[in-house]
Amino acid sequence: MKAHDFVTVLASHVLTARVAWLAGLAGLVAGCALLNPPPLKRVVGLQLYSVRAQLDKDVPGTLAEARSWGVKYVELAGTYGLSPAAFLAKLNAAGLEAYSGHFSFDEWSKDPEAVLKQAADLGLVYVGCAWIPHKEPFDEAACRNAIAVFNRAGDLAARRHMRFFYHTHGYEFQPFGNATLFDLLVQQTNPETVKLEMDIFWIAHAGRDPVKLLAEYPGRWELMHLKDMRKGTPTGLLTGNSDVRNDVALGTGTLDLPAILRAASHAGVKWYFIEDESPDSEQQIPQSLAYLDTLRQ
Repeated sequence: MKAHDFVTVLASHVLTARVAWLAGLAGLVAGCALLNPPPLKRVVGLQLYSVRAQLDKDVPGTLAEARSWGVKYVELAGTYGLSPAAFLAKLNAAGLEAYSGHFSFDEWSKDPEAVLKQAADLGLVYVGCAWIPHKEPFDEAACRNAIAVFNRAGDLAARRHMRFFYHTHGYEFQPFGNATLFDLLVQQTNPETVKLEMDIFWIAHAGRDPVKLLAEYPGRWELMHLKDMRKGTPTGLLTGNSDVRNDVALGTGTLDLPAILRAASHAGVKWYFIEDESPDSEQQIPQSLAYLDTLRQ
């Protein structure tokens, strides 16, 4: 072989080996990404209950402030004295889109058709209930009544191309046989028409692990409230009540948010809403949004 040909062949082998090495490296990086994906891959909205005090005083100004934080999607908990059409106009003017909304158990129980009319006027896709009225402690009778109300609501919502959900508050984990009343509620509601919204604060407040609960009922959880819990907050309580000052900016409390968000993705959660009930929510919400940006990387 001539020297020139030898050099050409050698260079070709070196180039081939380098390409193979780079391809292998790219595969390794991709594999690592699959094994350890970014915790948060979906859009995050805001539950407007977080700024309820501000909305009571100034709807247009408060909605504009939410938009200034980078919020695009919101979940509703009332329309603050306005008709659905008037509130929708305010949302549109602020550049916000309502995707989900909470309505009272009493409304769902007495006139679900009226609830769904309001929801349609607001352009909602998800319609839910966040509290089951009950005497302490939550009992089987209250649970079974809720099951009947929720199954009916879910069926009616589905006919209108909406999705009904129940938002957890922690009191549902009262023991029941070898399980809890929460298990009864989930197992006796139609999995196709009754979905769940996990409020991670209230799950932890009840002494439960959000990661494990997400894995226990995959496909049922479609929405999630993102909160963090102040260090030292009592847990293991089945009350659904806590000092609102125990809500702190995401990433500053006790909850393992990266692990929860990864588990939520695997469980099928589609929508996330920050809910901050504290009196410092206006300061904390931008901090929470900034923290979530770090989990997209």
